[in-house]
Amino acid sequence: MNFSFLDFLNLCGSLGLFLFGMTMMSEALQKVAGDKMRAILASMTKNRVMGVLTGVAITSIIQSSSATTVMVVSFVNAGLLSLAESITVIMGANIGTTVTAWLVSLVGFKFSIAAIAIPLIGISMPFLFSKRDKRKSIGQLMVGFSLLFIGLEYLKNSVPDINSNPQVLEFLSQYSDMGYGSVLLFLLVGSILTIIMQSSSATMAITLVMLNQGWINFEVAAAMVMGENIGTTITANIAAIPASTNARRAALSHTLFNVLGVVWLLIVFYPFTRFVQWAVTWGEASANTPLYALSLFHTMFNLVNVCIMIWLVKVYEKIVTTLIKDKKTDSEFGLQFISGSLLSTGELSLIEAEKEIEHFTQRTQLMFEEVRKYAVQKHNNKNNEGCAERIEQFEEASDKTDLAIANYLHAIADSPTSSELKRNIRNYVYVTSEIETIADCCHNIGRTATRKNSSKLNFTPDQIADLNQMFDLVEAHLNLFYKSIKKLQITEECRAEILRIENDINNLRYALKMKSIDQVNNGTLTYASSTHFMDMIEECERLADAITKVTTEKKL
Repeated sequence: MNFSFLDFLNLCGSLGLFLFGMTMMSEALQKVAGDKMRAILASMTKNRVMGVLTGVAITSIIQSSSATTVMVVSFVNAGLLSLAESITVIMGANIGTTVTAWLVSLVGFKFSIAAIAIPLIGISMPFLFSKRDKRKSIGQLMVGFSLLFIGLEYLKNSVPDINSNPQVLEFLSQYSDMGYGSVLLFLLVGSILTIIMQSSSATMAITLVMLNQGWINFEVAAAMVMGENIGTTITANIAAIPASTNARRAALSHTLFNVLGVVWLLIVFYPFTRFVQWAVTWGEASANTPLYALSLFHTMFNLVNVCIMIWLVKVYEKIVTTLIKDKKTDSEFGLQFISGSLLSTGELSLIEAEKEIEHFTQRTQLMFEEVRKYAVQKHNNKNNEGCAERIEQFEEASDKTDLAIANYLHAIADSPTSSELKRNIRNYVYVTSEIETIADCCHNIGRTATRKNSSKLNFTPDQIADLNQMFDLVEAHLNLFYKSIKKLQITEECRAEILRIENDINNLRYALKMKSIDQVNNGTLTYASSTHFMDMIEECERLADAITKVTTEKKL
């Protein structure tokens, strides 16, 4: 065979250029349309058809079903999509990914698009050097598109010609004439190639090249396409490993959907492929007919599969829920949304951080409720030890969460991101640190209560009433803060209310301090009891300051 090691490296390099161009184009498209994709998913209804159409639209835009599926898994992990909604979007993603095959078939083999690729890169240069992030992303999109087709052109030229190397066809013919055995063998080959390259689109391009060069026949190519549909599910399953239970269920549903789709197609494989070939040659046959037939096979397979499986969404949901049980380790003290792996663009990765910050704030509210109960209990209350232990657990979890969110946000900032996104990241880091300050204040109140109990002191009914008055104001402050975190913005009306409560807390702290001094002086209150009491009041005031700093400095 006249195929040297250098030819092999050229082939690998061509494939690498194709993959790099596809990745660059996909990431640029996600940057350009990231906010819009997020808005589409956020406004998506529970209608199954709308879910499928959403998956089709997003995958057609970003040209990667794997990226869409990983995105969906992330959104499920962040609680933005339910399991049933995610299944319908994933179904649509399978249809949307067929656009790539048509693009390659209609454009990549009909004429040499590489001839206009270099001028297109030249046109993209002013965009690449623009200071505006959106224009820069458009430039990267144009370069990615050009590199994709330059890679495809080199790939076509690097594959050995059958006429010059008849041994290749002779070798493959040994395995392509075994009936269903050949179908199963090349189905496995398609799956393995896709798992290795982590891109069904790249494997599809290789399959089209092999079919175009005459290496394989149409049935073998169709079998490889079926395998690619199974192999592409691996990416989402890998991304879901550290994620929540529902996210792993969404990834598994993708695998089940594609595997069961391949199973029914295997039963009707030869009638189905003959029908596709007849549909393509119904018109006038051409040199590109096999390529169009394979693209049509890819589209029809996924389209029919969705039309059948869309009625079984609830069944899939039940199956994956049964197979993947709820994590026993999931607790109120652990991370809920940050999975540890970033999406391909910061705009989409930020969603998990936002949801984790929301959960962090909610858990800090629970911590305050625990502290409030503990602070006013008598020193001999049998629940004291349990309260103190829970407060320590809350504090330890807060420290870990603060560090995890900060590390995740810094990881997003280290990836290629827009200046606006970097500004949002800085704000979120600041907000997270202030939530940790709130948790520290709660912890300090709890420690003061522990010291009081160790000294076998009890607050007077008058002190308890004053503490509850302060706690009521702080609780109202925290509730307003949590509402702002959930919406990721604060209205002027809410800001004014927070400032009003902050003023009330400051005035009450001063009044209680004067009152406590007078009580110590006239002998109605011990100095030790007054010290513990005022330490708690001071921490409440410090807690309110942290909330006010975030809201008045417009970090939301």
